[in-house]
Amino acid sequence: MDQGFPSQHTTTTTVTTTTTTTQPNIRFDPSYVRTVPGLLKVVQVVLNLLGFICVTVSTFSSHSRGGWFNTVAMIGFWFTGILLVLYCFHIIEKFSRIPWLKIEFVFCTIWTVFYLLAASLVADYSRYTEAFGVAAFFGFCAMVVYGYDAWLKFNAVKSGALAQGQQAPKQMSTVTSPAY
Repeated sequence: MDQGFPSQHTTTTTVTTTTTTTQPNIRFDPSYVRTVPGLLKVVQVVLNLLGFICVTVSTFSSHSRGGWFNTVAMIGFWFTGILLVLYCFHIIEKFSRIPWLKIEFVFCTIWTVFYLLAASLVADYSRYTEAFGVAAFFGFCAMVVYGYDAWLKFNAVKSGALAQGQQAPKQMSTVTSPAY
């Protein structure tokens, strides 16, 4: 008998599957707002709006710094607000083939940087008007919230999570061939 090869062997094949369950019907579900991503979106919308109002009521609102801050705030307000509505009505789940988490990760990352720049610019100008100082506070808060949301989205993308819907635990089936 040859020492290098066993006289018998068994072949085992393991198949791993993940079952994804999504409901393609559009329905209103206010419980999304009570989740961490939902709360972050609500806070982002509020901070965007408050920062925008602060700069708009300022006497220097037409200054380029105020214009940049308001542009960042309004794009953030509308993008995040629309996403919040899409999640609340499960439209994200209906279009589950779109890589929503990657889109949100990229947006939140860019908005973290944009808010760092915009809030820094209006903070530097706050010596002329208090409204810019308050707007800078809301801008830095928005920067932190967008940064945290980007980190959560990064982890979700890395783990293969769904933006909305259910992902069933992995099922394994094993096929064993007879020994010869």
